[in-house]
Amino acid sequence: MAITILQKFIVLEGLDGAGTTTQMRLLAERLAKQGTAHAATCEPTDGPIGRLLRSILALETRAHPRTVALLYAADRNEHVRAPHTGIEARTKKGELVICDRYLFSSIAYQSIDCGIDFVLGINAGFPLPQCLIFLDTPVEVCQDRLAHRGKPELFDGLAFQSRVREGYMQTLARYRGSGMHIARVDGDRPAGLIHGDVWKVLSDLPIHMM
Repeated sequence: MAITILQKFIVLEGLDGAGTTTQMRLLAERLAKQGTAHAATCEPTDGPIGRLLRSILALETRAHPRTVALLYAADRNEHVRAPHTGIEARTKKGELVICDRYLFSSIAYQSIDCGIDFVLGINAGFPLPQCLIFLDTPVEVCQDRLAHRGKPELFDGLAFQSRVREGYMQTLARYRGSGMHIARVDGDRPAGLIHGDVWKVLSDLPIHMM
């Protein structure tokens, strides 16, 4: 199957606690100030499937690992392909879409329990973003940040997150040469410095941000 690169689609990835949500917010605020048409979104989404996934992540609902992986793929299908509000529809209208987590989270997380072939199979056909920015934040730093969250979640824990990081490294290597721009940004710094690097990555790409 041919790989599709979706222009004007930017994805932020990282471990739990890496700072992707903060960086998406800072990026969206800067784009809004300069009048750039954009949409900030995330996975799981706030749709019905995404809400079920959030319930599973919060340990309020239990599900088999393959069910979780299938739900992520279903949520992603709506996220990408929904008429008018999906990622594809928004980019076609000229909006720059920034997403906190995407396909690469599924590969890094779900492959641990489900196997890489299963996860790649159910996610085949989704477009790649024009740019993937991985916030490279040490596992121990992420765990310290999560300790202040209070409530445990499904994928918490140093050992599991260390395996997730290995999965991310393998995933970045897998997509090297795909045509998608991949950037690793040091996430173990103040948020403003990280944002500066994220902005530079995007400014160096052929993306119209004005």
